[in-house]
Amino acid sequence: MKLNFRTLDLNLLRVLDTVMAEGSLTRAAAVLSMTQPAVSHAMRRLRETVGEDLFVRTAHGMRPTPLAEALWPQVRQALGTLRQALAPGDFDPRRDAVQLRIAMVDATAALLAPGLVAAIEREEALVNLRVLPLSTRDPRRLLEAAEADLAVGFFPEAITAIHAEGQESHLRHTRLYSTRYVCVMRRGHPLADAELTLEAFCAAHHLLVSFSGRAHGFVDQALSGLGRERRIVLTVNQFFTAGRVVVGSDLLTVLPESFVEATGYRQDLLVRDLPMALGPVNVEMLWHLRHDAAPEHRWLREHMQAAAAR
Repeated sequence: MKLNFRTLDLNLLRVLDTVMAEGSLTRAAAVLSMTQPAVSHAMRRLRETVGEDLFVRTAHGMRPTPLAEALWPQVRQALGTLRQALAPGDFDPRRDAVQLRIAMVDATAALLAPGLVAAIEREEALVNLRVLPLSTRDPRRLLEAAEADLAVGFFPEAITAIHAEGQESHLRHTRLYSTRYVCVMRRGHPLADAELTLEAFCAAHHLLVSFSGRAHGFVDQALSGLGRERRIVLTVNQFFTAGRVVVGSDLLTVLPESFVEATGYRQDLLVRDLPMALGPVNVEMLWHLRHDAAPEHRWLREHMQAAAAR
């Protein structure tokens, strides 16, 4: 495909987008307030510009070619971006194709993604979501560098820093829900039928879920304050992996209680109170101020809250 972008009439891309969305020249003409011959002429001009056919006639009407199918998602996203830049309050999820990136761990995604997908399907929204791996308890750099549009998780350091900076902070946050840390073991574990004392907890072998890969977590900080320690046999970075290993071994692990279901092995696992005090797990969503007023980002945050409330 040979294309001189400097001579391209961008109005032709808007016509292409509408024809593809409506699947009919007649319906596209009605949406665009144009005559059908005018729409046909625009498509001929675009075909001459790109040098390849965009539609072929069939017994059932006009069918887009592979080139048109490949171009359309990029054209629609580019038009949506331009529309938001020129008319930031004008966002229609059924019309405007946007891609939004959410940084969160597998267990959080397992809890929240079904609700988000249900909203997209219910509203016939052209919103595409990308879940990015989260390898830190402090996502501020990701958001500052625009590597993610939203971060969801337990971020005590980041929340403390945001509060300390006050109105000077470039980040915003909202709490989605709170849960607590619990000890998780397989059914039939030697400690399953006894009270989980601090002695028994420290004497057992453990699995640690660590996003960063560091073999030291909140539990180890709490134990250190008590002058105790535990043996961590295995460190992983996924909650599903943690459940799979714990259900088939005598390792203990500590998880947010709301995440136990996301391991996929809830029926095979037992939950016990921890023998030491740990603070609550406040799951928050964080975003940069640059996205605070953008309607597509408000759409995402509102539906994220609704998914967390399910």
